[in-house]
Amino acid sequence: MATKTTKSPKAAKPQKAAKSQKTTTSAKATKSRETTKPTKSRRTARALPAGAEVLGQRALNRALLERQMLLSRANMPAIEAIEHLVGIQAQEPRSPYVGLWSRLQNFRPEELEALLTTRQAVRIVVMRGTIHLVSAGDCMMMRPLTQSIMDRWMKYNVLKTHLAGVDVKKYAAAARRLFEQKPRTVMDAAKVLAEKWPGRDLTMMSIAVRAMLPLVQCPPRGLWNDSGQVVCATAEQWLDRPLDSDGAGGAGDAGAVDSLMLRYLAAFGPSSVRDMTAWSGLIGLRDTAERLRPKLRVFHNEAGEELFDLPRAPRPDPDTEAPVRFLPEFDNALLAYADRSRIIAHERRNVSVAGHRVLLVDGFTRATWRIVQKKAATKSRGGRADSTTLPATLIIEPFEPLSKKDTAAVMAEGHNLLKFSAGDAASHDVRITAAK
Repeated sequence: MATKTTKSPKAAKPQKAAKSQKTTTSAKATKSRETTKPTKSRRTARALPAGAEVLGQRALNRALLERQMLLSRANMPAIEAIEHLVGIQAQEPRSPYVGLWSRLQNFRPEELEALLTTRQAVRIVVMRGTIHLVSAGDCMMMRPLTQSIMDRWMKYNVLKTHLAGVDVKKYAAAARRLFEQKPRTVMDAAKVLAEKWPGRDLTMMSIAVRAMLPLVQCPPRGLWNDSGQVVCATAEQWLDRPLDSDGAGGAGDAGAVDSLMLRYLAAFGPSSVRDMTAWSGLIGLRDTAERLRPKLRVFHNEAGEELFDLPRAPRPDPDTEAPVRFLPEFDNALLAYADRSRIIAHERRNVSVAGHRVLLVDGFTRATWRIVQKKAATKSRGGRADSTTLPATLIIEPFEPLSKKDTAAVMAEGHNLLKFSAGDAASHDVRITAAK
């Protein structure tokens, strides 16, 4: 395969694995080590308690990168990474593949495809009411635990308008029977349900079905090279086991939430209660934090907000080198916080929610990226249409000019991304545009 390079990359020096070091300072000594210009917080600074341990922006950034396996790629199976990350947002079918490639050594798409086709991992609505890739075991725990998110949304957005007067329990039971007959699309189910509940908007009826039932998106949806339409089955039927009762509003509900938040901190901490809420979509987490407080270590950010963390979780030195990393759309490394300044500037916050793929340089969001690849249809000798693959171009749009050193690292990692994402292309080209 021919390889074209717009800027010649220099050989990148190998990155050393980060070591966990003490990175806290007292409230009297919060001088930042940052080389990146700090961003202004929109929240009013709070008075710090005596003896408070303060974590600066770079300290929080390095903790995030380490726990997200973005300081150095981890040597672990994909299923273990998915569980460590407490799921991967998967609105776009290919996003989890790029996210895992940026985090794991020697990851190949076939590994995740096998997890989906053997039902060890599934695509289902959980945190924030969005599609996530989770392990089968986590699916059975997280889906009932996050049902309150869907119920809250239904109460204020659907039941008062589009399904006013409908017996919700009967509607959900009728929908469940349809999916237990065979996997189908939610729109197909809505059309059948409309025969009993006529005169209602089919789109809203289908959305209600997805909110009411624990529906798994069946393969080929979510496969690397063959992602079909969204055909669903109930999680219980697809995985041949019942949902966990502790997450369904029972006596064990608080314990299940506590366990989930501890896992969140292991993958995303140190974090505030606002951050926990932003990641999960659950409410009432102040009570959770207070229950867990005796088990946790408490820090503060530079605005004086409390940050909770596991006592022995890694918190690398703020000066630890961070390699270039490409992140896919809606990566939870960006979406898991109310205050995202540890990875993206406040003034660029919309980039993280608008579905842009982002580039991390020195651990912070410095650019967006996209791959352009067209395929030209040709006729084979037998008269059947086949596909001739054309060049693949990675286009990187930085927010500000990159240094020569950073440019070389971006070019090198960009070619690696193209080899992973467009390995069948006739040639590869990496282009860095002028800063916006």
